[in-house]
Amino acid sequence: MGTITYTQKPLSIDHTGAKAKLWIVPIGRVLLSLIFLFSGISHFSGATISYAASMGVPFASVLVPISGAMAIVGGLSVLLGFHARMGALVLLLFMIPITFAMHAFWTFDDVTMAQNQMAHFMKNIAMMGGLLLIMFYGSGPVSVDHNHNKRKH
Repeated sequence: MGTITYTQKPLSIDHTGAKAKLWIVPIGRVLLSLIFLFSGISHFSGATISYAASMGVPFASVLVPISGAMAIVGGLSVLLGFHARMGALVLLLFMIPITFAMHAFWTFDDVTMAQNQMAHFMKNIAMMGGLLLIMFYGSGPVSVDHNHNKRKH
């Protein structure tokens, strides 16, 4: 019997080029941060503060702008990859109470309203998953953190 030799390279799930790989994480950071930046700005409007108060948020005139500042600071941190792990933690701390207080779909009797709030609730849960990934893996390439760490070594 002859010997069988394996000459083919094993299959790799990575079929992207180096340039594409370089930009995947930063594009993900941009996409994830945009919602925090836009919604954070709206937290300074009277309409958003009034809506939060109508949903039972205590001290809405103080807490809503504070949460807006958290969203903007955390969103910029993730966007730029500047202390992105800490920025993601700030956003996670922002998201947890808002998700459960503002999108408590199980409290609505109207089926349409419950479905709408469930969609928002699940969207927030998915964003929290993305934030946990940034907290674990960091900002990746093309970021302030990455460039700073390269200079240190």
